[in-house]
Amino acid sequence: MAEWVDACATGDVDAEDVIRFDHGARTFVIIRDHEDNYYCTDGLCTHEDVHLEDGLVVEATIECPKHSSIFDCTSGEVETPPACENLCTYPVKVDGGRVFVEI
Repeated sequence: MAEWVDACATGDVDAEDVIRFDHGARTFVIIRDHEDNYYCTDGLCTHEDVHLEDGLVVEATIECPKHSSIFDCTSGEVETPPACENLCTYPVKVDGGRVFVEI
């Protein structure tokens, strides 16, 4: 059953940046776009399991730091190969200066 998990403070993520968020045995990333929207995706690239925490965020996309696959943060969809499998995305809500993820 899914639950809302307190992932971080809104101020922990700069505009067009990303931070790592671990919960249980899983790794996620919290992404903030250029319009102050927050997203959560799996924390590993679907191409070679590289951590996305060092990825480049431009508007609402994240680029893998190793082979430059680009993913849409809103849908997890691959925009640029070599990755061919989309990232899983998770619902996010902001409340009281905190970012919550439904996992």
